[in-house]
Amino acid sequence: MPPPAVIDTNVVVGGLLTHTPDSPLASIVDGMLEGRFPFLLSPSLLNEYRSVLRRPRIAERHRLQAEHIEQVLVRFVLNAMWREEAQLETGVRAPDRGDDHLWVLLRCQAGAVLVTGDRLLIERPPPFASVMTPSAFVTLLGS
Repeated sequence: MPPPAVIDTNVVVGGLLTHTPDSPLASIVDGMLEGRFPFLLSPSLLNEYRSVLRRPRIAERHRLQAEHIEQVLVRFVLNAMWREEAQLETGVRAPDRGDDHLWVLLRCQAGAVLVTGDRLLIERPPPFASVMTPSAFVTLLGS
């Protein structure tokens, strides 16, 4: 069984934008929609998915109507390991303060991994969790 994953917003958006159905990004989003691997979701991360997917420049590219975005998000919630955000102090700040909620979510589940394409997060992982690229995570799922 793979470790529970926190899927960063850039992976979700990339998976919905790609025209390559067998890409790691598409595989991860499909896996989330179908519940093929354990992943964590919180109110903050769900809201970030929603707000980024509704940005005009991104919405223009994925061409999903607002109701379809909501259907995707509902399927994510149904398949996720839901974690309410406690005011958990991780003792460590994310390299970008806007990503602190990811550190909190990672801290909620022992052994959780962050899956991201964000180079800064990959290069500066939290001391209590692993960070993986989408391709590395898909390789792990396949093993």
